[in-house]
Amino acid sequence: MLLKFIRLFFYILWVVLACTIGIFAGLIRPFSAKNTKMVSDIINFGHHILGIKIRMRNRDYMNAHRPCVFISNHQDNLDIIPGCHAVPDDTVTIGKKDILYVPFFGLFYWLAGNILINRSNKKSAFSTMDQAAAQIRDRKISVWIMPEGTRSRGRGILPFKKGPFITAIKAQVPIVPVAISSYIRHLDFTKWNSGTLLIEALPAIETTGLKPEDATALKDKCYEAIVAAVARLDREVEANLK
Repeated sequence: MLLKFIRLFFYILWVVLACTIGIFAGLIRPFSAKNTKMVSDIINFGHHILGIKIRMRNRDYMNAHRPCVFISNHQDNLDIIPGCHAVPDDTVTIGKKDILYVPFFGLFYWLAGNILINRSNKKSAFSTMDQAAAQIRDRKISVWIMPEGTRSRGRGILPFKKGPFITAIKAQVPIVPVAISSYIRHLDFTKWNSGTLLIEALPAIETTGLKPEDATALKDKCYEAIVAAVARLDREVEANLK
């Protein structure tokens, strides 16, 4: 248990250091997606502090169709670990406005050009999705969204919301699903080797020619793809634990 607390303490310090660097970078080049990638690369080193092995598959799928909308499953606060490992260049994320109040991270997140959404206000949320679609088209950047909208915390993959898929359709860009193994079940920070986390990018799903009314079918297709991929990754992790 002591090892776990030591690790988490130093990991938090590492993230604070990375975000501090990101704040200065954001003041120099405000709202640049390059800041997100730079800080993500620094934070990514922190998985060594936690004793996690990360294996990323099909990274080339993430660069084959750009700009695009990346989607991934949303598990817990530690999603920052696989997220920072996998995030490609010229990509921003969409997060709740509450993130602004997280010390160090919130200010960096805003200055790095990430998009903040007010989920309690539906009209505002849809406006933000329109803004995201416009940024994809105008700035030629990709957007990473977690369509569950909230952390699953070991409850499996929660139903997807339609917003991210409407965004992709309005921008007429592909969706690239990214499946992340269920680390809540498989990581143990009390052990020297905490465990393995698998990340797999899936083939792009096109939206060309689709209309907003097609969002539900698109959402269901992406949901099924990620559920199947996560189940497969989990079986692999569990087989290696035996």
